[in-house]
Amino acid sequence: MPANNDFDKVFARLKAIFKPFAKKMDIAQDNPTYYMLNTRFIMKNKQPLCFGGVRRGKTYVSFYLMSVYASPDLLKSMSPELKQRMQGKSCFNFKEVDEKLFKELAQLTKAGAAKFSGGKFIEALRKIQGS
Repeated sequence: MPANNDFDKVFARLKAIFKPFAKKMDIAQDNPTYYMLNTRFIMKNKQPLCFGGVRRGKTYVSFYLMSVYASPDLLKSMSPELKQRMQGKSCFNFKEVDEKLFKELAQLTKAGAAKFSGGKFIEALRKIQGS
């Protein structure tokens, strides 16, 4: 099992992937075990559209990226190695820092931010919600 400070490093490194997008979004949570970033688009449920986050758990650190759930076409070019880290439709789990996969995740996050900032994409999401 990885040492506790390994998870701290993984958490910090994954959180840093979101840093370039924080100025145009809202930080909903920011503590040593959980970081969540929301867009400024309010959805039908009167809540902001979640962009993603990082959660430090007992057995791994999870990276959540909601744009891949809302737009699965973003995953078409994903490497098999990153795909192995995926749990569910928008979560990637890590036990240690993996710079190659973190770089790929950063590119995926950038593409997701572009999708989530597009007016047409947001309107399509709202239509799906019926608002």
